[in-house]
Amino acid sequence: MISRVLAWATPARLRRLVLPLSVLVGLLAYGVLAPLGWAYADTARYRHSPDKVPTTPVALVLGAGVWGGQPSILLARRLDVAADLYRRGKVKVLLVSGDNRVEHYDEPTVMRDYLIAHGVPAHKIVRDFAGLDTWDSCARAKRIFQVDRLTVVTQNFHLPRAVALCRAAGLEAFGVGDDSMADRRDATVKGYVREPLAMIKAMTDLSARRDPKLLGRQEPGVKEALATP
Repeated sequence: MISRVLAWATPARLRRLVLPLSVLVGLLAYGVLAPLGWAYADTARYRHSPDKVPTTPVALVLGAGVWGGQPSILLARRLDVAADLYRRGKVKVLLVSGDNRVEHYDEPTVMRDYLIAHGVPAHKIVRDFAGLDTWDSCARAKRIFQVDRLTVVTQNFHLPRAVALCRAAGLEAFGVGDDSMADRRDATVKGYVREPLAMIKAMTDLSARRDPKLLGRQEPGVKEALATP
């Protein structure tokens, strides 16, 4: 079999394949990179530094890994950004959204406890236990917690997708990102590498406007936290 392939693959035949293969590779690269490029361009005016982001009632902090009851470094850095926004008066309530599908794994509670330990009042933190992915967190902020305007907080590599999805969910969303390259270079580089493929999935969420995996009744927690001095 190998000898037949080698016999067929003459230089002339290989040269004839260069153009169609190049076109195919180019189309595949465009299909993968174009959605991410759109997200970067479309959300550029909504992504800001902590000092320049517009004031909003709520910060939506997206969950990430927790280990032994402590936030991962990337998650801790997101929470530090959110706490800084609260201290600056840029937001009034922090909505922490993460995964709590299995027993003994509770991202929102770990996030809340970390924020309390770093000076954020407990009554200004609201937990969403069903933020299973970025779209679900954004859609639930709108549909379950009745938020209209917020600042989404995550890493810089994730921020364009997060802002795009939150705005698609009907939120007036801005974004503040954490540049985690210095503390977690490997994880940050992997994040940037994964984003083009993650954005392809996000495009299906954008087009389908699917329901979150878990809905349930509306939650008054954010409104109550905003009304509490």
